[in-house]
Amino acid sequence: VLKAEYFSSWRGEQQMYKLDIGWPKTPEQFTGQTFCVAVDSLHGLVYVGQRGDNVPKVLVFSEEGYFLHSWNDTVEMPHGIFVWNTETASSVWITDVGTGKYGHTVKQYSPSGKLMQVLGTPGNAGSSLIPLQFDQPADIFVEETGEIYVVDGDGGMNNRLLKLSDDYKEIWLTGTNGSGIGQFQIPHSVTVDAFGRVWVADRGNKRIQVFDKVTGEWLGSWSGCFSEDGPYSVRFTADYKYLIVAQLNINRLAILAAPPVGSIGDCVMVHSIQLADETKPHLVDVDMRRGAVYVAEIGAQQVQKYVPL
Repeated sequence: VLKAEYFSSWRGEQQMYKLDIGWPKTPEQFTGQTFCVAVDSLHGLVYVGQRGDNVPKVLVFSEEGYFLHSWNDTVEMPHGIFVWNTETASSVWITDVGTGKYGHTVKQYSPSGKLMQVLGTPGNAGSSLIPLQFDQPADIFVEETGEIYVVDGDGGMNNRLLKLSDDYKEIWLTGTNGSGIGQFQIPHSVTVDAFGRVWVADRGNKRIQVFDKVTGEWLGSWSGCFSEDGPYSVRFTADYKYLIVAQLNINRLAILAAPPVGSIGDCVMVHSIQLADETKPHLVDVDMRRGAVYVAEIGAQQVQKYVPL
């Protein structure tokens, strides 16, 4: 159990973020439901995935809020989005939960929208028996090494966490439908910390579960902060001291103290940001260089930027 004094200095902390009311410069670019957002910290870009008929599915902004361009090919219904940078290249991964000819896939694009890689069988919902056969994959996180973590199960048959190698082979897979240890009900978001731990928003079970990134072993879970609403999104702040969690149904961002190496314990809420009614924050991302938090809000049909004070 974590020692109380570890957190005592954080209690009663003043406001940690403020809304950047000037981001983006042209909010009229949001013409659909904004489901996901990803920050390319290296190049100062922000990617937004949105849904709707006859709307561009991916919008690209500068970190200052200027609209740059959009693309639409082979994206049916974006759910999660992630930017992966290497020394030589940058790419954008998108989970597609559509039920048409492009759906049930995890796809890699160039920054300009060229399709580079498809994982899964487009248009075919999978079963939990086949690793690379997805059923409404919810979110993806890619490490610098190219190793990939996918939470598969935004309401589909699968409820699992999958780790793939940089050449898309299964390293480990864990999870079935249920509420027991290591089971999931709508695993909705995934992230990795600096200490070798994988954090999953287990939305339907109103908890966050934590796993060892090397072995897939279950390390612990947090449920104490989620009695009102389950976690929809998990992302760490740039210093890995805090975990930012979106709670859609109560229109809140919870800022939780990240535990040091060792015991997971239970969650401690350090601060929260109460959003306007019906904003419905779905997924968030953090600029790991400058600390800004971007929130994709499907109720408000916008992305908002919060900057650290």
